[in-house]
Amino acid sequence: MKKFAALLLALALLVPAMAQAKDKVLMMATTTSTDNTGLLDELMPEFTKDTGIDIRWTAIGTGKALAMGRNCDVDVLLVHAPGAEKKFVKEGHGVDRTQLMYNDFVIVGPAADPAHVKGMHVEEALKAIAKAKAPFASRGDNSGTNKKEISLWKAAGMAVPDKADWYMQLGQGMLKTLNAAAQKGAYTMTDRGTWIKYMDVNKGKTPLKIVVEGDKVLFNQYSAIAINPAVCPKAKVEFANEFIAWMASPKAQKAIGDFRLLGKQLFTPNAGK
Repeated sequence: MKKFAALLLALALLVPAMAQAKDKVLMMATTTSTDNTGLLDELMPEFTKDTGIDIRWTAIGTGKALAMGRNCDVDVLLVHAPGAEKKFVKEGHGVDRTQLMYNDFVIVGPAADPAHVKGMHVEEALKAIAKAKAPFASRGDNSGTNKKEISLWKAAGMAVPDKADWYMQLGQGMLKTLNAAAQKGAYTMTDRGTWIKYMDVNKGKTPLKIVVEGDKVLFNQYSAIAINPAVCPKAKVEFANEFIAWMASPKAQKAIGDFRLLGKQLFTPNAGK
């Protein structure tokens, strides 16, 4: 009888603990590059180990990630479109925007470089591509990369050539866009992390090469934002803030800097800078 009572007591203590563990789930929307590169697969098991929080994420373009935040579908965002992010926070949808890491954008294209843009500044390169009517593959998905690309066409003094026959809007993630550009002999713009992943997947054998890089305007900042519980009452802001603090911690920042493919660094940590 005593053993039975002890068993009942153990079960009574175990059930709330199991329920609490089940409730420690954090939902995140993030850009495709953090997922495609394998960075999250590398980091998130350590986050769960350190915090006990089970994090689950949806990898989509930043525009769609922000929309999920507005719709209260997630608790935290990890995205890379600073202008849109700041507007999101100003409108009251997010809090505690924290920069975590960066890389840069590059323009890649056929090795033959039919528009002769290699080594040009990005605005000059886009003008040359348009003048040559060389095929250009755009993500066309309102992602952070797509937002940056659109801003660069405008900075070059042109309207986005979305009606031109040579300009392809794919509505796809970055890896699929790179594959399409390779198949069609097109130029495209990508973040460097996904480019390195693409090279890794293809064992360095690809018809595409980097033709434009290094301009300051191609800087690519990644930040995390907690969803505002005042707007989304069910948002788990405590877990979101724990995630942001962990990502900004020395341990995670070192792991981000150490993450490599083909011996190359994909992201540079810059929390608190």
